[in-house]
Amino acid sequence: MNQKTIQTDVAIIGAGTAGLYALREVRRANKQFVLIDKGPLGTTCARVGCMPSKLALHEGAIQKLQQNTENKTNTFNADKLKKTWAQLQEQRDFFANRASNMAISAAQEHLLTGTARFLDPTTLEVSHNGQTTLVHAKKVIIANGSRPAVPGWLDPVLEYTVSTDELFELKELPSSIGILGLGAIGMEMGLALSRLGIKVVGADLSPAIAGITDPHINEQAIARFSQEMELWLGQPTAVSLAENGVILQSGNHQARVDLLLAALGRRPNLDSLNLQAAGFPLNEKGIPAFNPHTMQVTGLPVFLAGDCTGSKTLMHEASAEGSIAGFNAVQDSPVCFKRMVSVGIAFSDPDVFSVGETIGNLTERNIIIGKAQGTGNGRARVLHEENSLLHIYADAESGTLLGAAGMTARGEHLAHLLAWAIQRKETAASLLQMPFYHPVLEEMVQSALQDIVRQMPAQSPYPFGLSVLNCH
Repeated sequence: MNQKTIQTDVAIIGAGTAGLYALREVRRANKQFVLIDKGPLGTTCARVGCMPSKLALHEGAIQKLQQNTENKTNTFNADKLKKTWAQLQEQRDFFANRASNMAISAAQEHLLTGTARFLDPTTLEVSHNGQTTLVHAKKVIIANGSRPAVPGWLDPVLEYTVSTDELFELKELPSSIGILGLGAIGMEMGLALSRLGIKVVGADLSPAIAGITDPHINEQAIARFSQEMELWLGQPTAVSLAENGVILQSGNHQARVDLLLAALGRRPNLDSLNLQAAGFPLNEKGIPAFNPHTMQVTGLPVFLAGDCTGSKTLMHEASAEGSIAGFNAVQDSPVCFKRMVSVGIAFSDPDVFSVGETIGNLTERNIIIGKAQGTGNGRARVLHEENSLLHIYADAESGTLLGAAGMTARGEHLAHLLAWAIQRKETAASLLQMPFYHPVLEEMVQSALQDIVRQMPAQSPYPFGLSVLNCH
């Protein structure tokens, strides 16, 4: 077996979002590097995550609007769906190729194709097509992403099962699909496929959908989305083979579907790196202990970033972690960085979102919940989304915003506004001094803030939302 050796300052494993952001910082410091990726290039977001799922949701929204306009029922049209899916894949390929080209352009001759494994914390063995390269690095960044979790109990029906990575490679879609796992991606794809005319049955052991932790938001969301797809919640689901398909059984529910989509989360790609044998201390999930403010593995010149950390598999988190890891990998001493406020959005139309602290994490605190409903918002009524619901959590004494959750039309925008406000430690009173146009969905934020102020013990004598100016 041929072998060569590379000496470098920083070795980065993974050319996805986290790896590329780490590489940016390493290049900025003019340090030597090698970027290792087994291929195919292209980020999870671009190839199988954020972008193709949003393309599917957009196509589903168009078809749903056409059906509503023409007063037609949502029926399965194989030829039309095949054409739509091919167009979606073409668009997806554009995003994936762009991400791939970014990696090639950034790394150039320092891109090393192959599968990496640690021999010790700063020595990597990279194998590709019978050739082995030994990489000796002063620092190493692990950013090799994640893959869909497909548990062993699905083995009897694997012939009719696809993961979220495999879904967008299908040439044709069936007339019925069962979805196991109703987190954000499961709900997004279930609703998109349903709107494209496919019969969808979604099941989850959890009584909540889309990762919702606020029980009232969850109740509203279930009532809304069960109009578009069948939802089986709170009980285990058994699977068995049927003729050319799968039988799903959960409690008193039973259905036959042509195909199963396993949307059961993702698992870090750390198990192939030989971490334990190379001297890494690992937790019960096989993940090294690391500092989330420096991204450094405890006691080692190694950094983690992105999906492989096993925490938040979101692009904006991966980019932040990659930047932190890349910056600290070229420092003599690591710098602690403040992490951004948590944001989660399911683009379910109406969107479901959670920002900052969840209601479950606030049970020990004295809080006020400001509430707003779509029935009281003019724009929500115009959009026929009167079932929109927003909750904002604030400290009962100071009125400082702590978190929020909602299911609202165009909720992605409300989620961003609230995330910025929470990170800036705004209070309900201070935000009410901002302008709110009419008629807009942002007035739901205004209504929820007013609800908070009304419940606070210390009431200002001045009108809501007005700042006092000293004219003398």
